[in-house]
Amino acid sequence: MTGLLMVEAINRALRQALADDERTIVLGQDVGKLGGVFRATDGLQAEFGAQRVFDSPLAESAIVGTAFGMALTGMLPITEIQFMGFIYKCLDQLVAQAGQIRARTWGQRHAQLVVRTAYGGGVRTPEHHSDSLEGLLIGSPGVKVVVPSTPADAAGLLLGAIADPDPVVVMEPIRLYRAAREEVAETIEPIRLGAARVCRPGDDVTLVAWGAVAPAALDAAEQLAADGVQVEVIDPRTLSPLDWDTLTGSVERTGRLVVAHEAPRTGGPGGEVVAGLVERCFYALRSPPIRVAGVDVVYPPQLLEDDYLPNVERIAAALRTVMED
Repeated sequence: MTGLLMVEAINRALRQALADDERTIVLGQDVGKLGGVFRATDGLQAEFGAQRVFDSPLAESAIVGTAFGMALTGMLPITEIQFMGFIYKCLDQLVAQAGQIRARTWGQRHAQLVVRTAYGGGVRTPEHHSDSLEGLLIGSPGVKVVVPSTPADAAGLLLGAIADPDPVVVMEPIRLYRAAREEVAETIEPIRLGAARVCRPGDDVTLVAWGAVAPAALDAAEQLAADGVQVEVIDPRTLSPLDWDTLTGSVERTGRLVVAHEAPRTGGPGGEVVAGLVERCFYALRSPPIRVAGVDVVYPPQLLEDDYLPNVERIAAALRTVMED
């Protein structure tokens, strides 16, 4: 079988970034000798040395705080927060410090840093290991948010995040790390942040989904195709900034909208997508938009997470509902 798994594509992108610019640094818990808890940094310390790929203490706030200081000196730090449920510890450094430095200095300084973090459920992890917190981050001005759903996008978006002048959180879906293989170029081209990808064209209904929910969205679209309904599936790839031009163009054409994501429904990113598209496309809508999301509870124990996560059946049901009007 050819192609790379998502975790392998991320490793290739990190290796390219380290080779291209000596200012690039990788730091985090177990990213060095072990190669990361998911092996995304495997072999990088051996190739580039312990001064450029190194382990940190068990302190998320110190990881991002150190990276922020490095960024202010002109270095290009890439941090790893092992699971997104641990990111609460570093929100002060990320949101209140790095995210605001450009505004605070009237554009004279910026924090060019990346926070990679594994997120999402479906793999039977314990508590604090399955959080999907993009709703929290997209409401933090100054911080950009990236969520890949394919190996090639994971590599290209990571390089785009490294090149971006502002702090970027790259949310890597745990369920997709080793789910599928895809051809990835030996020399990876960065993907510009804010550019959505149309995964499947269609004229009847727009379905927006990202990360680990994107494959389920495509499967649901195939189910509807058997009924003669053509679903346009759009992966925004970056949630902050959003590609409003692509989203608006699709909804103005289809007149129907479903948004599916893993984060909790209330305060989730789907509400922002729906609100923004209602503002832009109100007179084009033929039916009320529907959100398919996680439940407004603390992430449940492993035996219940299949009922918590959006799946093909829930997404397909929402698509059929918006087609009734």
